[in-house]
Amino acid sequence: MDLAAREYRRILIIKPSSFGDVIHAMPVLHGLRTRFPRARISWLVAHSCAGLLEGHPDLDEVIRFDRKRYGRIGKGLTPTIEFVRFLGDLHRRSFDLVLDLQGLFRSAFLTLAAGAQVTLGFANAREFAPLFYGRRITVPDPEMHAVDRNYLFSRALGFADLPVSFNMPVRSEAAAAVATVLADHGIARGHPYALMGPGTRWETKRWPAEAFAEVARRVRAELGLPVVLIGMEDEAGVAWQVEQAAGEGIVNLAGRTKLPELIALVAGAALCVMHDSGPMHLATALDRPMVAIYGPTSPRRTGPYRRPEAIVRLDLPCSPCYIKRVADCPYDHRCMRKLPPDTLMDRLRLSYPPGVNDR
Repeated sequence: MDLAAREYRRILIIKPSSFGDVIHAMPVLHGLRTRFPRARISWLVAHSCAGLLEGHPDLDEVIRFDRKRYGRIGKGLTPTIEFVRFLGDLHRRSFDLVLDLQGLFRSAFLTLAAGAQVTLGFANAREFAPLFYGRRITVPDPEMHAVDRNYLFSRALGFADLPVSFNMPVRSEAAAAVATVLADHGIARGHPYALMGPGTRWETKRWPAEAFAEVARRVRAELGLPVVLIGMEDEAGVAWQVEQAAGEGIVNLAGRTKLPELIALVAGAALCVMHDSGPMHLATALDRPMVAIYGPTSPRRTGPYRRPEAIVRLDLPCSPCYIKRVADCPYDHRCMRKLPPDTLMDRLRLSYPPGVNDR
């Protein structure tokens, strides 16, 4: 069966999470929309990431998946009944093509439950997921970038000749709200600002708050840019530490923005300083000038896509290690603790030369 020659009317993408992973899958959505302009395209996504997709011009429907609630299946009658209803609703949509870009047992089970004629997933997916797919996509290099790995689906579906495009939309109402918030903090509409994300989900990815604060002070003093801090609610504490250590002139919006506003903040930034995190991948998708700090993870797999010049890291034999807890690191977390602020500032000056606002 030549999948590339077929036309599909109803297409489902399954990629529930996480923040960065959903962004890595967006080029597949754009390719599908270009290849099948009349198809109805849906995306099954976790509640926490739905804001990245709602209102997307290439997407017809966002199907929210409540992972936390459905994770109680078998432990209570109500969530079990609700999950069965969810599966029935998914099946009644009559998809004829389903792509599982997550590659785990749960996503593969949902792929099967959708009842599509054609189901695709990775041949090297985990948790026995390949058993659920009608067609398996071979990954030639397990170390290839996540965007390129996802885009392997384009070969099977006939849009491999299309260039990778994230096509990340910025909502006008979110941009207006961000402009108002920044103006309330003394940053006039259209004035350039630096955006910094000092938090991460893994504590081992986190550069010390004191180092972030030093860079924030120097960005203000040497590059003439006001500094705005961002982060999720559980990263507000780290952002507060940076704010306190950096002194006056810091706008701390960590934990105070929804996803559409975060997208608008990143889109408007003159310069971004991020860890290996969702906001960093957002800055990549929006093509913003950026420095990306790496330590325990591999920039080859999840670095800023096709932006090697943005990566700052120490070349250590123990990196990448993928250790998530600092207490488990046998080398005193040196990949982050030994990375000097001077290294970041040198890179930032290349991205945003001092005095650029005076020209």
